[in-house]
Amino acid sequence: MLAIQTGLRAAELTGLRCQDIVLGSGPHVRCEGKGRKVRCTPLRKDTVLVLRSWMRERQCQPSEPVFPTTRGTALSHDALQYLLDKHLTAARRHCPSLTRKRVTPHVLRHTLAMDLLHHGADRSVIALWLGQNRLRQHPFIYTQTCN
Repeated sequence: MLAIQTGLRAAELTGLRCQDIVLGSGPHVRCEGKGRKVRCTPLRKDTVLVLRSWMRERQCQPSEPVFPTTRGTALSHDALQYLLDKHLTAARRHCPSLTRKRVTPHVLRHTLAMDLLHHGADRSVIALWLGQNRLRQHPFIYTQTCN
């Protein structure tokens, strides 16, 4: 849910610490992206509710990973993909069109960009949201339709 709502890169998701999630007034996630650039991405109410419950259940300490392994360390990229695949298997039962699609954390990022574009967001705003220096870095931002 957090990945598709924020468009965070896989490394940004796995690098999140509990202190990077602000759920009070002006809820947002703070992340360090490529080039050590820091950005804050706002969170919707439904995402805040899920994160609040998750962090309460975990008794999340500030320096701990938001999404830890069973050993308490940060997830690897492969572990993130494993979890995504696990939930994708369940989702395919309810949405058979997903059967033919490969879904990765980057595809979730792409999906957010296309959703913002289709809802009228300016391309430069999308680039900023995703932490891009230039629009040219992501050709999908120029795409007018999504297949």
